[in-house]
Amino acid sequence: MRVSAVLESSERRLPRLRLSAMSTIVSRLDIVQIFCDVDDFCNQWENLWQKVPQLPSTKRERRSKSKMHLSEVMTIANAFHGSGYKTFKEFYTLHVLQSWRGAFPNLVSYTRFVELMPWCLMLLCCFLHTRTGEVTGISFIDSTPIDVCHNCRAQAHKVFKGLVKWGKNSVGWHF
Repeated sequence: MRVSAVLESSERRLPRLRLSAMSTIVSRLDIVQIFCDVDDFCNQWENLWQKVPQLPSTKRERRSKSKMHLSEVMTIANAFHGSGYKTFKEFYTLHVLQSWRGAFPNLVSYTRFVELMPWCLMLLCCFLHTRTGEVTGISFIDSTPIDVCHNCRAQAHKVFKGLVKWGKNSVGWHF
């Protein structure tokens, strides 16, 4: 599918989304632009994938066809991270199924969508890798402590011996 056809079809499929007022952070996302970028990437990926010889499939390998295209699954998965919802289930059931039905006419149930997500994981990682910015040398670090074991068993702990040590944060001491 050509880029112009994707733009035309996405504008036909997503007109209500621009006009509706959403109450969450998702309203600031331009879903049409995200979908077009993801769909262009998927089309390029499929063209490259067909040029490279593939290993033969096993007889037991079976993947049922889905009503949703992988680019639609990737767009929704990508939009979740900017949505402000704490869980994906809440985002999908309360927001996507109710507000985006006009944008994605072939929406599937939550359980089916969760089954489709592993099929797009590798492609989503590749897409996000192409969207990384320039490295500036500034990094953000998550300082969440990871307890290796309970404090009372720290003396007997042997798995990470030599790698871990006692540390203190605002909550208390951790090993």
